[in-house]
Amino acid sequence: MESSILVTGGAGYIGSHAVRALLRAGKRVVVLDNLCRGHRPAVPQGATLLDLDLIETDAIAAALREHNVDRVLHFAALTYVGESVEDPLRYYWNNTAGAVSLLQAMKQAGVSRLVFSSTAATYGDAVASPIVEVAEQNPINPYGRSKLFVEQILADVAKSDPDFSYVALRYFNVAGCASDGSIGEDHKPETHLVPIALQVALGQREAMTIFGEDYPTPDGTCIRDYVHVEDLIDAHLLALDRLDTPGGAVFNVGIGRGYSVQEVLDAVRRVTGHSLPAKVGARRAGDPAELWASGDKLRSELGWSPRYDSLDAIVETAWRWFQAHPTGYAE
Repeated sequence: MESSILVTGGAGYIGSHAVRALLRAGKRVVVLDNLCRGHRPAVPQGATLLDLDLIETDAIAAALREHNVDRVLHFAALTYVGESVEDPLRYYWNNTAGAVSLLQAMKQAGVSRLVFSSTAATYGDAVASPIVEVAEQNPINPYGRSKLFVEQILADVAKSDPDFSYVALRYFNVAGCASDGSIGEDHKPETHLVPIALQVALGQREAMTIFGEDYPTPDGTCIRDYVHVEDLIDAHLLALDRLDTPGGAVFNVGIGRGYSVQEVLDAVRRVTGHSLPAKVGARRAGDPAELWASGDKLRSELGWSPRYDSLDAIVETAWRWFQAHPTGYAE
């Protein structure tokens, strides 16, 4: 039987774009998603969807064997920082213990290749931008810690098993939608800046709130990293090939510059033609002035090159999706 790639969280925003790219590359794809936050319609035709939870170790191992899986893309995770502070046990159970369960299942089934969707939240706040991979990791919330624990577990597994290889990809803000408008972003609640701004443009929200405009940046608003979802998936596909090299590797995914909140809102205004009213609120605790990653290592070692280096181009793909699907996958 031809081998398959397992995509955990493949019904989610980023995971569904990975499934789409893999199918277009002629791969057999199996999606594992408990659909607690994913969307069944987001899974492209041609992929096999398994409604399983990460904790179901034996069932996952059986599925890995049944579908002849030889590599895993692990996206499945809870990702709301505020929620992780309010309910840390849920995050450690799903993100950390869930990853251990997945690794146990992989071991049972003889699968030893994994790409892990990590996060730049593992760096915490006290880091100078652009952030490089060797920067100190000091996460400030349970979400970031739950992901850092998994990175450390992967490193330990790789040391103990010479056949095991992994790549961990750290990134900040993912934005945009499929260039053809076929799949997109649908979070409930929505916490990402670009979708929130587009919801204002659609009349679904009254105004934007800018949390602080007195930061030591050119326009006074925070600067953050943004990468188009399809560029992020390109990095994951390159990481899949990197798995043929034993051991582990870590890469940041970033286009090499950050954008301020005001720059993002201006891009949305240009793309949508909407005035996008915005009010200024107080700074949020723990928000640093600048936080963005260097992608130099990813470029030099894996040959990654982002196709979307313009904020307007990223927003345009998202606007296309939101106009056609104002209620997301609910339609």
